[in-house]
Amino acid sequence: MEDRMQTIECRSNSKVSIGVIPGHYATNHSHVNYYVDMTSIKTSMKMANEAAKELAATYASTHVDTIICLEGTEILGAFLARSLSEAGINSGSDINVVTPELNAVNQMIFRDNTQKKIWGKQVLLFISSASTGKSIARAMDCLQYYNGHLVGVAAIFSAIKETGGIKLHSLFSEKDLPDYQSFAANECPLCKTGQKVDALINSFGYSKL
Repeated sequence: MEDRMQTIECRSNSKVSIGVIPGHYATNHSHVNYYVDMTSIKTSMKMANEAAKELAATYASTHVDTIICLEGTEILGAFLARSLSEAGINSGSDINVVTPELNAVNQMIFRDNTQKKIWGKQVLLFISSASTGKSIARAMDCLQYYNGHLVGVAAIFSAIKETGGIKLHSLFSEKDLPDYQSFAANECPLCKTGQKVDALINSFGYSKL
């Protein structure tokens, strides 16, 4: 797989990039024709910092109390909080960065000690990848339960432009990967033509089959 990887640079900052590998992949929600590799942007201190600066410019006029990080975006979330607190409406603010827990039935929950970071707060949701919007919808249900006010959704890569009436801002989009496609598992044309699944993928990476 790796020998097919292509690098895509962020349109507004060449120091930020992702890798993409064409193929046939299965996620928890769908089948897709590209694996989007975000290893470097999630783990490299320098790249994460640059990526956070790009996203911070989008939310400079949005009051943010808390950033909820999903799918391994905690490092980016911390840099984003710092960038937001350095200028704009959040200048000088102490922004919380939290991650929900998944319970036995895969619901997002917050324990009593972290609920105060959500209850009545202005919350920015940060996710690594959005292809169907199902993970975001689950997070929005969680926020509603804990009385958090969603003010924005940010992503590293997104194939959708909005979800639940909230506009989604991402560093990379369908403009960077115009032939990216997502299918319900029972409607996947790659499966129907007999093309085997290359790997199972999730926010942690991939496992070849």
